[in-house]
Amino acid sequence: ENRAFLLLLALVTVAFVWTVRGFLLPIFWAVVLAVLFTPLYRKLRGWMGGRGTPAALVTLLVVFISVVVPIVALGAAVTGEAVSVYERVQSGDIDLTEPVQAVEDMLPQIGRRADELGIDFDRIRENVTSGAINVSQMVAGSLLNIGQQALTFTLLLAVTFYVLFFFVRDSESLVGTLIRALPLGDPRERRLFSKFADVTRATIKGTFVVAAVQGTLGGISFLILGLGSPILWGMMMAVCSLIPAVGPVIVWGPAAIYLILVGSWGKAIILIAIGAGVIGVVDNALRPILVGRDAGMPDYMILLSTLGGLAAFGVSGVVIGPIVAGFFLTVWDIFAEEFGSGDDTLTVPGLP
Repeated sequence: ENRAFLLLLALVTVAFVWTVRGFLLPIFWAVVLAVLFTPLYRKLRGWMGGRGTPAALVTLLVVFISVVVPIVALGAAVTGEAVSVYERVQSGDIDLTEPVQAVEDMLPQIGRRADELGIDFDRIRENVTSGAINVSQMVAGSLLNIGQQALTFTLLLAVTFYVLFFFVRDSESLVGTLIRALPLGDPRERRLFSKFADVTRATIKGTFVVAAVQGTLGGISFLILGLGSPILWGMMMAVCSLIPAVGPVIVWGPAAIYLILVGSWGKAIILIAIGAGVIGVVDNALRPILVGRDAGMPDYMILLSTLGGLAAFGVSGVVIGPIVAGFFLTVWDIFAEEFGSGDDTLTVPGLP
């Protein structure tokens, strides 16, 4: 009877997960937001005399204003600039062959010996122009496609907030129910839940906060230097900063090279100084403090888990990957403490 019941439990669980599989990511982000904003909810509940429902509603309003509104506004601005860049490239207002001409002017001997060296500058110009049009068209098309899927986005957002309301209001009872139901032992379960909360907070702070700071600094730099579309390029730098070992240099680096080729040495030096001396320092200074220290994981584990999460789950993998890694280390640490021989704890290089 027990075996039959456990089989039924597994089948029903799998069937339920399969049924709601299209909403797993909204549910995941509802859990993440609940972890981040539950402390605020508890303060509001105390101020409201212990009334949970009004406090949860106010918390959701704060989440909407502080998270959703900026994301939607930024997305609209980025979409507008991306479409504008595409139109200017197609109309010829943006001449991306200017660096090629600059190379010819700077090195006239190459121009004279182009045939001998096998260099076809006309073909290079054509490839640069067609490539730029294709890339800008792809980016603009993708952003417009996101806009056309506004109904789907609204539905998923509504599901996220609906679930978030209950996760925030009933967080204590939900955690207590999970601890009673899971057959892992209450101390282990509390330790795993604590690790989930720690890694979630650390990843959000150390990844998205650093990305926002770097993207903002990069966009302001492009605006000051008159490079055009500062919101678009700032957003691109923020996205690139989510990827460890890549960072915003993949955006401002080619821009600096472009400025050098067209003869704007002053702007190029300023951009390189800001990119390496300010934007890069923000990443090197803040990320280890916000992620590694709070998450209790070494830098190499954060790197591997973030890259693996991106490959497996897309943008959400930036958070999912480190959480999985945190569970991995915690489970093995529990195993070493309870079943290992000799040392009481699992020693992992870089862990406190």
